[in-house]
Amino acid sequence: MDRARQKLLRFALALPEAYEDHPWDETVAKVRKKVFVFFGGTQKLMTVKLVESHGHALSIAGVKPTGYGLGDSGWLNIPVDAPGLDHELLCDWVEESYRIVAPKRLVAELDAKVAPFPSG
Repeated sequence: MDRARQKLLRFALALPEAYEDHPWDETVAKVRKKVFVFFGGTQKLMTVKLVESHGHALSIAGVKPTGYGLGDSGWLNIPVDAPGLDHELLCDWVEESYRIVAPKRLVAELDAKVAPFPSG
């Protein structure tokens, strides 16, 4: 796996209860046995499920709905080296996919970790 996808995988695995798996000879990140990001075999792709950012992602050259009917459910193949994409935006999309797939309790746990400190 190339360096960009390795960094994204590390980010994904830092999310609550996320773990790495290898179905279909592909590296994926899962939460509670559900995939929230695929890291395409030899292609420099990641595949995530997006709702809020779906339209923005599709405006990037090379981003396409995923095959096998997954695209109809919001899954997109994203070339991680596409012009206009950076690591921070890709991490945002990994996190958005996690939030869609993960149980609400784990999303609440994530929100508690990133909540700003109260002022005063």
